Amino acid sequence: MRKLVVVLVLLLLLVPGVAWWLAGRALPPDVNVANPAAAIGQSLTLELDVRAPGGHLSALDAALEQGTVRIPLVSLPYPDDTKLTQVSEDQLRLTRAFNRAALKGLKNGPARIVVHAERKVLFGFRRLGRSISHDVVVRLDPPRVAVLSMHHYVNHGGAEMVVYRATPADVESGVRVGEVEYPGYPAADAGVATSDPALKVAFFALLWDQDLDTPIEVFARDTAGNRARASFEHRVFPKPFRKSRIELDERFLQRVVPEILQNTPDFTIEDPNDVPKAFVAINSELRRKNAEQIAALAAKTAPRRLWEGPFRQLTNSQVEANFADQRTYFYGGQEVDRQVHLGFDLAVTANIPVRSANHGTVVFAGYLGIYGNCVIVDHGMGVQSLYAHLSSIEAKEGEAVKMDQELGRSGMTGLAGGDHLHFTMLVHGRPVTPVDWWSAQWIEDRIARKIREAGSGGAAQ
Repeated sequence: MRKLVVVLVLLLLLVPGVAWWLAGRALPPDVNVANPAAAIGQSLTLELDVRAPGGHLSALDAALEQGTVRIPLVSLPYPDDTKLTQVSEDQLRLTRAFNRAALKGLKNGPARIVVHAERKVLFGFRRLGRSISHDVVVRLDPPRVAVLSMHHYVNHGGAEMVVYRATPADVESGVRVGEVEYPGYPAADAGVATSDPALKVAFFALLWDQDLDTPIEVFARDTAGNRARASFEHRVFPKPFRKSRIELDERFLQRVVPEILQNTPDFTIEDPNDVPKAFVAINSELRRKNAEQIAALAAKTAPRRLWEGPFRQLTNSQVEANFADQRTYFYGGQEVDRQVHLGFDLAVTANIPVRSANHGTVVFAGYLGIYGNCVIVDHGMGVQSLYAHLSSIEAKEGEAVKMDQELGRSGMTGLAGGDHLHFTMLVHGRPVTPVDWWSAQWIEDRIARKIREAGSGGAAQ
């Protein structure tokens, strides 16, 4: 009996110790500062990711520290203006915004966000905690941006170039046309004779479907969220866009629809045997997806200008369709679709060599839905050219090409009604009229002159 009592006493003493030890081996909360990533500006949006069983914490304290300044950010119980998002069963995201007044006392320079979180274990008898420190930089001064070039004349559906200075030199900047942004690039990489890293150039466009009075401005923003903007002198010239009536016949539909569906297996429709309905889906839905693919290729652009002089039109070609033609499609006497033709259709004879309009690098060479066999050449700084409906492709993705180098042969793949080249220019993935880029005078007035003046200091004057 005495031995039994001893054993029971030992168990009573041992079990709580083992439980305490095991509880201590459990994982503490996992804390991560999702925002701000690296910098704080005139305002702050704090985003904390906390991972714990059920997302529950027993204690939380986050603060921004800089020298002797300590600004409380969030703690338990959560303030009323804290947004809580249950990311998963065990992960919680806390979001809280602060204005400049709430950040009083901060100065430009390094700072840190410190966070301590705890959760209860062993029925609340023990707490497990984790503390982290996240370094940031306080940037209270907004960037500055100023346009240096002069005489900006924009054709509706066409492109232009601006020279500007954005400081500090590492801020993100460019041109905003309405809701569309065009990034800027170092002016030296465009051919400007300068060592000033703050000097930038940007190619931009007034798209065919944007109003003539769409606001155009340069912008700059830093990683802290500080922003600057400046409008600049420009003139917009309206351009008439044609309207066309396209009659669809059974022969055309039976030729193009099966080919496109066969070469685009990831595009599915309910009934591929209903050829007229399949055509409408291809002409609208697949056209939209192809436009998204083309726009995404802008990310592959080189940060420097690869081209020289005016771009070259297909030799001896006749124009069969213009840029931004408003097309209405009819089948059996009934209107079935409306689309806009964003390029030039150029025809000579069948199966002729299609050559690169200027120096660049091939960023796409393959089958592209409505465009059939297609090649896209990057000319740097967001400028690209597209060659579609080819019967064959000679170029390879990643290949550097020279002006007049053969890319393939003309054909009638995709939605082509006959053998021709569909050609268009792209500015940051968005189609613009090629007419400007074919013109030596336009290249001189809109681009070359500004590059020379910026290099000689004339733009600053």
